[in-house]
Amino acid sequence: MPPRAAPPTGPVADVTTAPDDRGRRRGRPAWLEFPILVVSALLIAVFIKTFLFQAFWIPSSSMEDTLHVNDRVLVSKLAFRFGDIQRGDVVVFDDPNGTPSGESVVEAVLRNLRESVGLSTPRSEFIKRVIAVGGDTVEVTDGVLLVNGEVVEEPYLHPTSDMADFGPETISEGHIFVLGDNRNASQDSRIFGEVEESSVVGNAFVIIWPIDRWGGL
Repeated sequence: MPPRAAPPTGPVADVTTAPDDRGRRRGRPAWLEFPILVVSALLIAVFIKTFLFQAFWIPSSSMEDTLHVNDRVLVSKLAFRFGDIQRGDVVVFDDPNGTPSGESVVEAVLRNLRESVGLSTPRSEFIKRVIAVGGDTVEVTDGVLLVNGEVVEEPYLHPTSDMADFGPETISEGHIFVLGDNRNASQDSRIFGEVEESSVVGNAFVIIWPIDRWGGL
């Protein structure tokens, strides 16, 4: 009988592995990755600004003492997609004498993209408080604000606010009547009339800057 072959003494592999090719792998060069990161960040920022939230700077005293000059507020663009505009809401809307309302989603995305890269200047927008909605009748008598014949309690008013008699005026459906909290320093519906709901950008719900004024609206 021929002698048996001696069993192997070294480790035996179960499978055959391909040669290590890690040394041949190459990542994207840095000069290519950087613009990809920039474009990705820009698209994310445009998406958030168009559909979710946007920060706004307060340039005037028309909403004092609720909002001060140079405050920053955060505006929700989702609030009125899932609910109706209510009396007392603080809203941002397009300048009634400026950009036409009724902007489509695609137009909004393209506009925000152009603004983000500096190809166009941001459009003019106002921030005011909703006093009346479609179907309401608003008037001011002897400095007192009435909606549907009832006195409106306004604890947010600037101490020096005063109003001349106004109305009565019934607000059209699909529109709102807005006033600044500082009535003596505000251009609002007393001047430019009712505002189309379609021109409302969103609901201002929190002051985010300065830190010592952080809080809900």
